[in-house]
Amino acid sequence: MSAVTRVANRSSISSLLARWRSLSSAVPPSGTNDNNNKSHAPPHFRLNPLPSPPPPNEKKRQVQWVFLGCPGVGKGTYASRLSNLLGVPHIATGDLVREELASSGPFSSELSEIVNRGQLVSDELIISLLSKKLAAGEANGETGFILDGFPRTIKQAVSIFTSEILEGVTDLDLVINLKLQEDILLEKCLGRRICNQCGGNFNIASINIKAEDGSPGIIMAPLLPPANCLSKLITRSDDTEAVVRERLRIYNEMTRPVEEFYRSRGKLLVFDLPGGIPESWPKLLHALNLDDYEDKQSAAA
Repeated sequence: MSAVTRVANRSSISSLLARWRSLSSAVPPSGTNDNNNKSHAPPHFRLNPLPSPPPPNEKKRQVQWVFLGCPGVGKGTYASRLSNLLGVPHIATGDLVREELASSGPFSSELSEIVNRGQLVSDELIISLLSKKLAAGEANGETGFILDGFPRTIKQAVSIFTSEILEGVTDLDLVINLKLQEDILLEKCLGRRICNQCGGNFNIASINIKAEDGSPGIIMAPLLPPANCLSKLITRSDDTEAVVRERLRIYNEMTRPVEEFYRSRGKLLVFDLPGGIPESWPKLLHALNLDDYEDKQSAAA
């Protein structure tokens, strides 16, 4: 199985990302397009054109990207890495929900019951929390975003398209859909741990799936905490097998149509994770035509 399944032609993503790079001083000019690299560049990748450059008197906009994927697939990990790399805000709806829960606000009791049952938070509540977050970011001069965990339903997807979330946010540049087989997702979710002191996220699951019947093997090493966090690890209340299976069932039922929504608009990039971060990160950068960007950032640091 290829690490990347794309919905259009490799040459177009180079020109599109080159256009985006002209919009943001955070990203350097695009590198050359390696059309001879067949191992990571299947010949079916197309994106709709990115927004035209703004007039000189308007602020330059950065990317508006979304990460989709089943619970536990690693959306937060890769969205956060790209956020740091590109200098774009990373907004995880799961974090927004947890912040609301911790605040003991008017929705905290309702949210607590929903989360503990493994159900999806209502569209209206998620849209409200996200709108508030984006408006605060805009007030602080932020442009662009990388969303993680939104949209999860067709209604949420349409809310972006119709500017219901925030005035001026009318569409997305790219939707990155991370894929991983379900038995691995379950094991990863059950292995998640959080340090209750520093808030660090770790995973004690050690995954080693052997290749068989033409499917590649997958190795994912555990993400172990430092010694000072070992005695402070806790498990999320919703990371039980019953709750995780219910979350996966709901995802398949409600979120798969969102994939088709963006596939039909030429915005979907499907990325099959080939392993853990060391194996997957460079291939994801290649899929996004950013494989030389991390080296340039390191050299400039």
